[in-house]
Amino acid sequence: MDKKKKIGIMGGTFDPIHIGHLILGEKAYEQLGLEKVLFMPSGNPPHKQSRPGRATDGQRVEMVRRAIQDNPHFELSLVEMHADGYSYTYRTLERMNREHADEEYYFIIGADSLFTFEQWKEPGRICQNCKVVIAVRDHVPVNTLNKEIKRISEKYQGEFIRLDTLNIDISSAYIRDQISAGETIRYYVPAIVMEYIYQNQIYHVKEP
Repeated sequence: MDKKKKIGIMGGTFDPIHIGHLILGEKAYEQLGLEKVLFMPSGNPPHKQSRPGRATDGQRVEMVRRAIQDNPHFELSLVEMHADGYSYTYRTLERMNREHADEEYYFIIGADSLFTFEQWKEPGRICQNCKVVIAVRDHVPVNTLNKEIKRISEKYQGEFIRLDTLNIDISSAYIRDQISAGETIRYYVPAIVMEYIYQNQIYHVKEP
């Protein structure tokens, strides 16, 4: 049997995508020997398409496209962008496994997400359909993280991999706040993304 291709998945709203996402994707690619990393923007419910201070689905996709365009092993995936709104991770992974039997998936999350993993829809089915990759963060002690990885992996019979990464403590919410307050976001996002944000006046409305 041929060896399966190792594919990383970076999911999220990417509202906007920032250097933390890109560094994490690159580190996962290097440390795990991945074939490529899919950047997979999640959909938004139709009734929230025009939220003040947020980007549209099309804008979020375009920002991801621009951010990763010069990286040959990063790829944009639109499988969760559809009119029905949010997709559940387990459904996306099950569908991808059915359609691509020659691939195995490494779903990349931040350390904080590990501690809410049990609140996700069907965590056991997620574990059946991918390996979960966790990024280390300075504010989460490694021994605490390791204990939680052990507990969760035993509970759901899944494989959880701890990824050693730089602590890039940036959030999309922080970037939106910076723009709304008229502060610079230089170096927080790729220059080509910053240019797009300013050209299209995204995030210039204060969120309620």
